[in-house]
Amino acid sequence: MRVIGRKSSVEEVIAQLNEALKAGTWTIGDRLPTEHELTVKLGVSRTVVREAIRALVHLGVLETRQGAGTFVVSTADPAPLLRRVGMAEVREIFEIQLGLDVQAARLAAARRTDADVEGLRTLLADRNRATTPQEFARADAAYHLAVVEAADNSVLLEFYRFFVGRLRDSLHALRSQDEVPESGDGPHEALLAAIEAGDEEAAAAAAAGAIRPSLDTLGPPEK
Repeated sequence: MRVIGRKSSVEEVIAQLNEALKAGTWTIGDRLPTEHELTVKLGVSRTVVREAIRALVHLGVLETRQGAGTFVVSTADPAPLLRRVGMAEVREIFEIQLGLDVQAARLAAARRTDADVEGLRTLLADRNRATTPQEFARADAAYHLAVVEAADNSVLLEFYRFFVGRLRDSLHALRSQDEVPESGDGPHEALLAAIEAGDEEAAAAAAAGAIRPSLDTLGPPEK
């Protein structure tokens, strides 16, 4: 690891730590040097090191254990994937959502609690009352996020929490152009009913039916 200067940003420190992980300086299960040791090695302030470590913990690369230190749980750099999601086209966002939501719906139908169902019912009512593009985008995204929360898969939920911001933007863009058609059979209502009934296949079908109208509106990708 090279000294990168006291004025280095948190992003530069994150890049340095990721380089070290990729090079095998630390492997999965290893404990990182202390904040003080990293401060000396990198030539930055302890605050910068702390923020960089916090960011990598949030991304699932590192894990902080109370009283024990910070440990490596993944050596893969998630930054390229996250940047790609941030720059994705609207159609690509809905294609990603289709894959995520169908699996989440199956899991939610198998694992949901009564509290999950009540929460979904409240969020669905909020969605149906939305009158502006912004309200609709926020309420629709919140409903789909709640389905993922009911799926009780921590990895899927963590990714979706990042993804949901781009989903809100995409929903807002389509609804602002009056290009979000409503499916005739109420797939969002069907999704809730299937999750409540514990019907995994019906939940998966309803989740797909809730997203496909947006994909159909956008059409196939340009070759």
